[in-house]
Amino acid sequence: MRLIFMGSPAFAVPTLDALVEAGHEIAAVYCQPPRPAQRGKRPQPTAVQSRAEELGLPVRSPERLRSPDEQQAFAALQADAAVVAAYGLLLPQPILDAPARGCLNVHASLLPRWRGAAPIHRAILAGDEETGVTIMQMEAGLDTGPMLRAGRTPIARKTVGALTEELALLGARLMVEELASPSPPRVQPEDGVTLAPKIAKTEARIDWTRPAREIERQVRAFAPAPGAWFEAQGERVKLLAADTAEGSAEPGTILDDQLTIACGDGALRPTLVQRAGRAAMSPAELLRGFPLGAGTRLQ
Repeated sequence: MRLIFMGSPAFAVPTLDALVEAGHEIAAVYCQPPRPAQRGKRPQPTAVQSRAEELGLPVRSPERLRSPDEQQAFAALQADAAVVAAYGLLLPQPILDAPARGCLNVHASLLPRWRGAAPIHRAILAGDEETGVTIMQMEAGLDTGPMLRAGRTPIARKTVGALTEELALLGARLMVEELASPSPPRVQPEDGVTLAPKIAKTEARIDWTRPAREIERQVRAFAPAPGAWFEAQGERVKLLAADTAEGSAEPGTILDDQLTIACGDGALRPTLVQRAGRAAMSPAELLRGFPLGAGTRLQ
């Protein structure tokens, strides 16, 4: 099958690899343009661009797809279908209509739950027991198109990093299966719709007045990046892994020499932390060079 692939981050790479391995012809790979990874740094290509170039595939990285010239260039590829996985740009109707079978999307949730940009983070933060991937036919609405097939997995105590890798592989397998054996489309039900807006930077800061079970989910939802964090002695400390524990005091109070911290309900015991500019470390290693004794209040 002649395909256009559209994706940008590492989540999309397994799907690209799976399509190539399955023998599909990739007419072009569309991805976000290279952007500075950090302030003042040279622009860095996306994970998909790097992988496509390794595979010898033609790469296109327009800033947007709204111009008639870009839309004509897309249509001129005469693709059977476009496969989309975390591309990062809205697709105008002429793009959606150009391929013979339209555009098929790898969406990292069990639709209609968690439509939007951050479905994996939101599923963890909400305490969902399971999540998955939905292969869907794209339309103009935000992840509103007909569902084609889906796969499920328990969330358990997975971090967003581990769960993203798992769902990327699941999505790749499901997409290859869908292209080989198309499923009848199913309209998304109106019941159960939730939205997954982009994560704001402020959401990573820990509020110790919240219950420990919610903060533990917050830690997993932002690990390994950007990392849930708190302030201690004017310095930002990331909390990369933690367990809930028993204990009570004013929220944010350190309870013992293991760095157990009182929350609004229960307590949290960190197991992996990171100071600014340092490697991740155990709480014991942190406390050797950064004294935070019992009774200390954290911000």
